[in-house]
Amino acid sequence: MSVLHGLKPEKVFKYFELLSSVPHGSGNTRAISNICVDFAREKGFTHIRDDLNNVIIFKDASDDRAECAPVILQGHLDMVCAKDADCTIDMEKEPVRLVTDGEWIRAKGTSLGGDNIVAIAIIMAILDDNTLSHPPIEAVFTVDEETGMDGAVGLDMSCLKGKRLINLDSEEEGVFTVGCAGGARVNCALPAERGDVNGLFSLEISISGLRGGHSGVEIDKCRASANRIMGRILYRLAEKLPVRLLSLEGGELDNVIPKSAVMQIAFGEDIATDVISLAKEEAADIRAEFATADPDISFEFKEGSAQGDAVTAEDTRRLAACLFVLPYHVQEMSADIKGLVQTSLNMGVLKLLRDELTFSFAVRSSVTTQKKELIRRVQATVEMAGGRISVHGDYPAWQYARVSPLRDTTLRAYKSLSGCDGEVMAIHAGLECGLFSERIPELDCISFGPDLRDVHSTRERLNVTSTARLYQLVAEILKNLD
Repeated sequence: MSVLHGLKPEKVFKYFELLSSVPHGSGNTRAISNICVDFAREKGFTHIRDDLNNVIIFKDASDDRAECAPVILQGHLDMVCAKDADCTIDMEKEPVRLVTDGEWIRAKGTSLGGDNIVAIAIIMAILDDNTLSHPPIEAVFTVDEETGMDGAVGLDMSCLKGKRLINLDSEEEGVFTVGCAGGARVNCALPAERGDVNGLFSLEISISGLRGGHSGVEIDKCRASANRIMGRILYRLAEKLPVRLLSLEGGELDNVIPKSAVMQIAFGEDIATDVISLAKEEAADIRAEFATADPDISFEFKEGSAQGDAVTAEDTRRLAACLFVLPYHVQEMSADIKGLVQTSLNMGVLKLLRDELTFSFAVRSSVTTQKKELIRRVQATVEMAGGRISVHGDYPAWQYARVSPLRDTTLRAYKSLSGCDGEVMAIHAGLECGLFSERIPELDCISFGPDLRDVHSTRERLNVTSTARLYQLVAEILKNLD
């Protein structure tokens, strides 16, 4: 018997489990794309799959809606792969292991992938329901949304006739997104010269227990960044003492606030007491500062003997200074929308390689000029430290439309079903609506979704009854579209 057997609507959770039966992290979407193509063939739907693994499925209008204009239903196939330290699942080769208590769906030891497989499952269930009244449907399943929206960037949209797009990549029931930030990925590299360290002492510093979270929608929670903390500790040591960097690694993905990091430094016996004392002093200060936002932050210190080679003391100080002065987190709040982060950045991945320190930022802003300015600030800082940057995955903001018939229809349908008014908002996260709006003239967009919690983390969970209500809502909207 399937894990999700008995959950309603049956077709939604049947497809959710089917889609979850193959690995589908960003850049690894062929298998899940195959599932969508096989579904289209089985049901007799016209479909397109491109070289990126994007899939578009077309379904004719129901008999009573043959004269209606098409509507686009859209979600993405890829997921953020996060797992607990003791989890043995190879997420490149193995699927997630679903569990449910009937109220929430989770995955054992890993992220769930509800972002955004719930959207694909709902759309497939809609396509598979011949009792619904609906206009022509153009179902668009994109790939690699989580790593720069590369699927949507490379998608040929010329075959799409719809001027209305329902994106199901949001995470709070009753909240309807009508605008989002644009963004870009910024990759940075700083050269690092190494030399022999045999005979020196070493100290390994580990940071764990942080809450992490989505670097867009949760960037305003004042949570600690393991990468930022590690840079701070390294600079505190390097500005006072001739320490040398042996290794440094933190974070997993650009768009996830890093929860853990580990660093190893080398130094002479004569300063060992000072190094250890200063590192622990800085760690105590950090714990006190984040006592509310990140109460479970933990530091571990392991002393040992250094081996091999390490970055020179001079270059260690240069790298530490750069990490220390780089901008992090929220840079500006919106003056127009209360509580909305306008501009931010997150250093998601940090790693010392053989001859260079590499790190990458997810930069976001709802103001294009501020996004460009922030990228230039990162560039100036890195270049002053002797490094270089490259920018990729640049995607546009989705600007709020004052007039939106689709928004009006959606809010009426939500109130009809729930008895409540929906909340309309813009978000500080990237949605593919921006790319579709940029390339399809006069496109009317809205984004909403069921209750998803702690996405991009091993605590990710999807609410079952909220998903059922979302399916109902999509069906009601389709019934009422002109």
